[in-house]
Amino acid sequence: MAREAAEHRQLIAAWDRLERRARDLIELDELAHGDPDLDRQLAEERAAISSELRARELDLLFTDPYANHNAVVTLSVGQGGVEAQDWVEMLMRMYLKWAERKGFETEIIETSPGEEAGLKSATFIVRGPRAYGLLRSEHGVHRLVRISPFDQNHRRHTSFALVEIMPELESSDESAVVINPQDLRIDTYRSTGAGGQHVNKTDSAIRITHLPTGIVVTCQNERSQMKNRETAMKVLKARLFQRQQQEAAAQRDQIRGQIMPAEFGSQIRNYVLQPYTLVKDVRTGLEVGNTQAVLDGDIDPFIESWLRWRLGQNGAVASNSKQPR
Repeated sequence: MAREAAEHRQLIAAWDRLERRARDLIELDELAHGDPDLDRQLAEERAAISSELRARELDLLFTDPYANHNAVVTLSVGQGGVEAQDWVEMLMRMYLKWAERKGFETEIIETSPGEEAGLKSATFIVRGPRAYGLLRSEHGVHRLVRISPFDQNHRRHTSFALVEIMPELESSDESAVVINPQDLRIDTYRSTGAGGQHVNKTDSAIRITHLPTGIVVTCQNERSQMKNRETAMKVLKARLFQRQQQEAAAQRDQIRGQIMPAEFGSQIRNYVLQPYTLVKDVRTGLEVGNTQAVLDGDIDPFIESWLRWRLGQNGAVASNSKQPR
C-alpha cells in the first residue's frame, strides 16, 4: 500500500508540473508579440509539453493491478523444427535488447539449447518500472516467415514461438497462489549451460514439477541449489497465478458468449523477412516495415498501440454489458 501511495503521489506531481508548464506557455504566448527569439522558445516548449503529455497519457493505459510488477518471460518453441528454435533465440535477443534500451535489469533463469541451433525454451525476468504492464502486450504466439538459413534449397519457411508474460509476485501477493508441498516433485541435476566449472560439476540445477497442472519450471543460473530452488518457486508461482487469471478470464468469456480460440497457431504478430519486410500486429493492425529495428528491440510502437487498443476493447465490453438484454 505504501508503495502504491508513493507512486500515486508521483503521478499527481507529474501532472501538476505539466499543468503549470502549460499555463506558463499560455502566458508567454500572450507576451510574445511577434518576437522571433521568443516565438522559437515557445515552439520548443510547446513541442516538449506535447511530448510529455503523450508520455503521461500512457500512465492512464496501465489498468492492470500488477502493471508495475517485474515480468517473468518464458519463450517456447512451436512448429518449425530447427527454424523455430532459432526463432526462439531471436525473440529472446529482441526482448533483452528492448530491456537494455529501457535501462531495465534482466536475469536469465533457464535456457534449453536446440539440437542444431537456437533454443527450445528460455525463461528470464525483466525488472524495471511497469515491466509487466509493458510486456504483457507480447503474450501470445509470434510467427516468422523467411528464407531459412538452414535450408540448402533456400526455401521460405514459417515458424512459431510462444511468448508467455507473467507478473513476478511480490511477498504481499503470494498469498493469492497456494501450493501444497505434496503437489511438487523436485529434481536436481547438473547444469548444462555456461557458468564455470563449479556450476557444471555439481547438481545445482533445479527442476520443479507441479503435479496437478503438469507445469514444469527449471532454474540453473545460480551456483547455489537453494537459490535456484527459490527462483524456480517464484517462477512457478507466477505461472500458476497466470493460469488462475486465464481460467477466470475464460469463465467470463463463456458467460459473455465470447470464447476466443486458443490454438497454438493463432498468432498475435507476424514477422516477414522475405520476400518483403514487414512486422504486423494482428490485433491492432499496426505495421512496421523496418523489421531489423524491431528485432533489435524497437517494439515500443507495438506496445503502445496494444495498450490503446486494449483500453478501447475494455471500454467496448463495459459498454455492451450495460445494454438491456
